[in-house]
Amino acid sequence: MILVPLAPAGAIVVYDPTNYAQNVLQAARALNQINNQIRSLTNEAKSLLNEARNLTSLPYSSLAPLLRSVEHTRTLLADARELAYDVAEVDAAFRGRYAEARPTDPDALLVSNARDRWRTSLASLEDALKVQAGVVDNLATYRAEIEKLVNRSQGAIGALQASQSGNQLLALQAQQLADLTATMTALGRAQALAEAQRVAAQDQAREQNRRFLKPGSGYVPTTVTMFRN
Repeated sequence: MILVPLAPAGAIVVYDPTNYAQNVLQAARALNQINNQIRSLTNEAKSLLNEARNLTSLPYSSLAPLLRSVEHTRTLLADARELAYDVAEVDAAFRGRYAEARPTDPDALLVSNARDRWRTSLASLEDALKVQAGVVDNLATYRAEIEKLVNRSQGAIGALQASQSGNQLLALQAQQLADLTATMTALGRAQALAEAQRVAAQDQAREQNRRFLKPGSGYVPTTVTMFRN
């Protein structure tokens, strides 16, 4: 609105179109500046709102179920019996029960070592099956968590929530790979021990055959009564 001062009574009002046009132009420019400021403030408000959304944390975490799955698999591996995943223990076993049969070893020791090797192989097979069963149990947890995280990711209101959902999905994938590694490790342990048992049994059989055929103190035929009247 442009205020035009009132002329005194009886005065003659002179209309200047050039001055009027300049006043209108100045008013339009001022109005345009105000509109630009309003648009700028609106854009800043939207930007702040988007930043707030991008910084909003995901209201869900799969850390707890993931840690439970990790602990489940770790416990199964730690429960390995007879011959665990320990370098020193493996070294001691292969210097003892899996060592080459010596001519000075008593027969009782050979029999005892063979029994220990068989027991170790059987236990390792059972351990491998337990690890596999535990990994299968974890699959239900992973499936549920993946479904939740995918739904959260699709409904994310900002970059931070989407990023956190993606990071948790990657953590679940990493744990699935760890479970696969644990399964292959347990199976490889069982196969290695079975092969070690086979090799040790062949060596022991060779030594026992040597003793059986040894001249003098070796095998001496005797009369055996199978049935008594």
